[in-house]
Amino acid sequence: MADLCALKKEFEKIYGEGGEIRFFASPGRVNLIGEHTDYNGGFVFPAAISAESTVAVRKREDRIVRLKATDLDGIVTLDLDKIGDYKDINYGNYQAGVLDELMKDGYILTGADLLYEDSVPHGSGLSSSAAIEVVTAKIFSTFSGEMGGKEANKTELALIGQRAENKYVGVNCGIMDQFASANGEKNMAMFLKCDTLECEMVPAEIGDCKLVLSNTNKKHKLGASAYNERRSQCEEGFRLLHEVMPEKTCLGEITPAEFEAHKDVIKDEIVKSRVTHVIYEDDRVLKSVEALKKGDIATFGQYLNQSHASLKDLYEVTGVELDTLAETAQTVPGVIGSRMTGAGFGGCTVSIVKNDAIDNFIETVGKIYKEKIGYEASFYIFDIGDGARELK
Repeated sequence: MADLCALKKEFEKIYGEGGEIRFFASPGRVNLIGEHTDYNGGFVFPAAISAESTVAVRKREDRIVRLKATDLDGIVTLDLDKIGDYKDINYGNYQAGVLDELMKDGYILTGADLLYEDSVPHGSGLSSSAAIEVVTAKIFSTFSGEMGGKEANKTELALIGQRAENKYVGVNCGIMDQFASANGEKNMAMFLKCDTLECEMVPAEIGDCKLVLSNTNKKHKLGASAYNERRSQCEEGFRLLHEVMPEKTCLGEITPAEFEAHKDVIKDEIVKSRVTHVIYEDDRVLKSVEALKKGDIATFGQYLNQSHASLKDLYEVTGVELDTLAETAQTVPGVIGSRMTGAGFGGCTVSIVKNDAIDNFIETVGKIYKEKIGYEASFYIFDIGDGARELK
């Protein structure tokens, strides 16, 4: 957790003393399994992590919002009455998108000065953007409620963040990242059906193991055309399947048996590969949740390994960096399972590692990665933490 006293001092150095300074936080997330299923109405199994976007904030009397990040130079100034003008700025466009959506939804907004301290590694695939979106929505929604306007519940915070990313930033992401950031609970994973937002909290008990996240340190841009291309390929696959299964509303409703019976309507082999991944990844999520509920960590680990292979061979979103981390990890004694997590094209893997094997895991995987890739990976052992909240 951020040092709030130090953050307050830094805030006062930048914006001056006086007034009520408040603190809010929202976490990044790790998706245990269920990748590229969320925008297909399928199942995901994320958990909030203890790395967060923590914000010190003080209301203003005008319509000006000033943003500063502790690790970036300069202050970004937004005018609430010209909020559509900031789509192309390097820092602050996610926050501007959230403010735009809040105003469209009828929330009462006021100006504010904000200082963001982000412990979610940027470009890691751990959803630093969702953490920023959700904490911003939480702050201004809370202020709206205090001024007699609407105040968002957790699911509404997630939807505001998703719409900001889709419509303002231009990334066609699903709901999972923002939902996990808003709704996380300590030591719980979220079994989420993305088309209905039905969510079951499942204790994330993995015995004498820890979740270890390995960062490729390859910067990826989620807005890259490859992400939106995968999404359009899935939409095309569903369009063809829908012609023979008109009762279905998304790929997430189609079982493996139904897909096998009708998959030949998809003639394009690349589109068929993308859809095959989604159908069977949804099935792996369902089986993973059952395995975890039974305490069968070994079987859960096998589903992680299968997920990575599918993302590599069928969905083609891994790359040599992620493959080196996951496939090396799978050979290390004491590793139960390992896969890429997040959108891919860089970012992180998640591995379930026995406590007494963690040091050897980091040394072995780190050495092989540096030899093959030429630069170092980073390793994190995060706890599963709480979602969006005000810090008292």
